[in-house]
Amino acid sequence: MSGNGNAAATALARIQTDSVVATLKASYPGLQFEIIAMSTTGDKILDTALSKIGEKSLFTKELEHALEKNEVDLVVHSLKDLPTVLPPGFTIGAICKRENPHDAVVFHPKFVGKTLETLPEKSVVGTSSLRRAAQLQRKFPHLEFRSIRGNLNTRLRKLDEQQEFSAIILATAGLQRMGWHNRMGQGALGVEVRAKDQDILDLVGVLHDPETLLRCIAERAFLRHLEGGCSVPVAVHTAMKDGQLYLTGGVWSLDGSDSIQETMQATIHVPAQHEDGPEDDPQLVGITARNIPRGPQLAAQNLGISLANLLLSKGAKNILDVARQLNDAH
Repeated sequence: MSGNGNAAATALARIQTDSVVATLKASYPGLQFEIIAMSTTGDKILDTALSKIGEKSLFTKELEHALEKNEVDLVVHSLKDLPTVLPPGFTIGAICKRENPHDAVVFHPKFVGKTLETLPEKSVVGTSSLRRAAQLQRKFPHLEFRSIRGNLNTRLRKLDEQQEFSAIILATAGLQRMGWHNRMGQGALGVEVRAKDQDILDLVGVLHDPETLLRCIAERAFLRHLEGGCSVPVAVHTAMKDGQLYLTGGVWSLDGSDSIQETMQATIHVPAQHEDGPEDDPQLVGITARNIPRGPQLAAQNLGISLANLLLSKGAKNILDVARQLNDAH
């Protein structure tokens, strides 16, 4: 088993991987699991914004190479790091229960007690996400947003010890998993395996959280249909309530001045994990869930595609095309 991350970033990666191993051991007490830490392109290139690197598999390529060579049997990822189209031969064999999917603002010590709204004019806020920057630029035009890279330790050190950033935006789930509640792929973990390895697919199938699975299928279908990625500001969020799956999606211009946001819903039954699923192993948006009935999965995928088509009909393609062009030009 491999956990994503270099030596400096291993703390969060190891915590995430350990949580998966603990669940597997509870289900298979007779099995032994060896954890191998590995580095990826995304871990190594820290002086360039994610949107500028131009590599779709920043945090997966090296790990998939190890999977292909049978050096490891499964890889634990933050699901947000996995492209919506996986290379041939690979699949997401399990999606674990999602933690808090929200973002957190962490302020420089001298601005404790402030909010983004009350930060001084031209204060610099760091984020690695175009989506976060575009959304916040629209709401807080008095602030400046710059790229910040590195693992959580590195970003917090840059915030605390340097004078460049007044605040940084981080994923709440990462802070919670590290136990840094006082400083407050997002929130869900995905386990990637070889697509034809039936034994491993059966092994990791117990990790599937049915509700998180259906929500992630809808989200990934939306992103795939819009061709959303690190180079464009696209956001999607789901909520499940009273048998209804609510999907909210939006696109933004890079400066946040133009945006389209819509919400759609569908009635989707969340099945028990043990229900019999399809006999074959069809993938939906790169996910294989053999122990979950096909009907709810297809309904979730269709909801994502429908919402993407709604945004496209309202001009999303033009916004995204301009955003890609401007991002490539800078």
